[in-house]
Amino acid sequence: MNEREVAELRRRFRPEKNSISRVRGCYVNDQKEIISELNQTLGAMREEEGQALLAILKKTLSGALGKNLLDVEFTTQQVLQGEEHKLLMALRNSHLEDDKAVHGLYRKIIDSVQLPENYMILLAADSYDVPAFGKDGARQEDAQEVFSYFLCSVCPVKLKKPALSYYAKESRFFSTAADLVLCPPELGFLFPAFDDRSANLYNTLCYTRSAEDNHPAFIDALFKAEAPMPAQVQKETFQSMLGYAVGEDCGVRVVQTVHEELCNLIAEHKASREQEPLTVTKATLKGVLAGCGVAEERVEAFSQEFDAQFGEDSQLRPQNLVDTGHFQLKTPDVTIRVNPDRKDLIETRRIGGNPYILIRADEGVEVNGVPVRIGEKEPEAESVS
Repeated sequence: MNEREVAELRRRFRPEKNSISRVRGCYVNDQKEIISELNQTLGAMREEEGQALLAILKKTLSGALGKNLLDVEFTTQQVLQGEEHKLLMALRNSHLEDDKAVHGLYRKIIDSVQLPENYMILLAADSYDVPAFGKDGARQEDAQEVFSYFLCSVCPVKLKKPALSYYAKESRFFSTAADLVLCPPELGFLFPAFDDRSANLYNTLCYTRSAEDNHPAFIDALFKAEAPMPAQVQKETFQSMLGYAVGEDCGVRVVQTVHEELCNLIAEHKASREQEPLTVTKATLKGVLAGCGVAEERVEAFSQEFDAQFGEDSQLRPQNLVDTGHFQLKTPDVTIRVNPDRKDLIETRRIGGNPYILIRADEGVEVNGVPVRIGEKEPEAESVS
């Protein structure tokens, strides 16, 4: 799925847009026991309650593709004969009315999910009359496909602490009791995927709130698939292999150039309005390193490390490798954050035989929030090499 397709489905989660007739779910305690079950129509809820519930479900389609939203693909064998795919199809085709399938999904989730608090599993089925558009952009009312899907959200339930509240109308304070609060989802999935604005039974879209944990046990239990490497782990792995493989050639300029090149690719892709997600290959990254003047043997070492960590033919999302809004230099005692658009302010020098990182400070300098001036009285460096 691409960003436009995800956004199209997200717009469904408004009271006037969706055709979700009911929401099913169960409340699970820390002993993996189902305490209660929910099978409620949205129409039976108060308007503000229905809107709040739709907002929570909508969160399962939020975040960045490749970081929070992960494509999981089924094999042809799974689609034809796999029990895990058969269960998902039963849920979809019955619009969550198949009690055996619903409870089968509950058990798979409960057995695989590890959360520190109680949680609720929410299920919602929707049928979307996908509008078609002609070459002139006009909507074709008689040419449309019905996309039937369901959404699963696993939401922590936390205890809200007692508090003191002030009621203005009565001009006095009240003590509010401790209560259970349904939180935004920690993980979930959409089945089937909405690819090319149509149902793709070979894919599902998984959601994880954390970029560090994509819940591999959950993905294995429900889809019998290997979870992709979490986005944060991709970044840390890339950083580590860059420093290890490039070795002594890995100076500030090399890291700075790699950051700039990847940020430029991201900016160009965004400006082009291309809907397909941007990826980079090993060849792309090798070309960046070679352009920095990194020795050929170091580039080859990077290539071998790439194969070992990611796989030879892997395509990575550059957004998972660099932070476009963040550039940081760090020593054991000092951390410097630099506007990524002003990396030209950074210099490296040897002064008196010692290595230094220099940041040009023309104006607007503050120390502990106090404006300071760096004037002509500041001592000049005695020797620069």
